[in-house]
Amino acid sequence: MRGNEAKATGLAQDEVAKASAAGRGLGIQYCQWVSAILYNALGRYEAALTAARRASDEAPELWVSGWALPELIEAAARTGKTRLAGEALERLAEAASVGDSDWGLGILARSRALLVDGEPAEQCYREAVERLSHTRLRPELARAHLLYGEWLRRENRRLDAREQLRIAHNLFINIGMQAFAERARTELHATGEHVRAHTVQTRDDLTAQERQIAELARDGLSNPEIGARLFLSPRTVEWHLRHVFTKLAIRSRRELANTLPNCSTETVPV
Repeated sequence: MRGNEAKATGLAQDEVAKASAAGRGLGIQYCQWVSAILYNALGRYEAALTAARRASDEAPELWVSGWALPELIEAAARTGKTRLAGEALERLAEAASVGDSDWGLGILARSRALLVDGEPAEQCYREAVERLSHTRLRPELARAHLLYGEWLRRENRRLDAREQLRIAHNLFINIGMQAFAERARTELHATGEHVRAHTVQTRDDLTAQERQIAELARDGLSNPEIGARLFLSPRTVEWHLRHVFTKLAIRSRRELANTLPNCSTETVPV
C-alpha cells in the first residue's frame, strides 16, 4: 500500500519461498494479491495483471480471489484486455450482490466505470465515491477519486479532474500510500496544476500552533472563533492558515477534512 517496491517485493519473495516450501497456497495467493496492488499503484499494469490473474484464481482461498478481482479489472482495463476485465467484473458483481454493502457495491461501481464510457461511466464513478465515503475504507475511497479524476482528464474536463485528483492526492498522502499519491500528482501535473512532490511526513511539518488552527478550521470554526479560542487576532489566524495551505499543498479550508481527518472517526475496531 505504501508503494515501496524494493521492500515490498523482497518481503513477498521471501514469503512465497517459505509458503512454497511449506505447501501453503494461501501465502502465495496473498502475496500475488498485494503485488497486484503495488504494481497498479506504480502504473505497471502488465505486471499487475499477471499477479492479479494468479491471485484471482478461486483456489486455494475464495475470499482472497475476491479481493484480487478489482486489481485484475483495473489492470486488464488499462492494458486493453476488456474481455478479461468483463469476465472479472461478472464475478465481482456476483460476490458484491451477496452482502449488499456500500463497500462491495462501491468497489463494484468503481470497477464497472473502467469498462463503460460517457455518462454511464460518470454515474458509476459518482456512485463509487458516494458509497465508499460511507465506509471507513479510505484507501478504496481515495482510489475512486483517483480513477474518476483520471477519467475526467481524458475527457478534457480539467477543472473537474483537478478537484477529484486533489482529493485523491491528499488522502493518499495522509494515509501513507506514496506510490498512489505520486500517480495522482502526475495526473494533476497533466491538467496544468503543479503540486510539489512531498511525502506523508509533510503534514507533520506543521508547527503545534499551525496544527491546532488547522484542526479547528477543519471542524468548521471561523477565523474569529478560532482567534477567540486561542487568544489570537483573526488576521493572525488567517496568516497561519496560509502557511498551512502552502505546507499541505491545498487551496481551501474544505480540503482540510481530507488532509487532516479527525482521528476519532478513523479508529477501526479490531
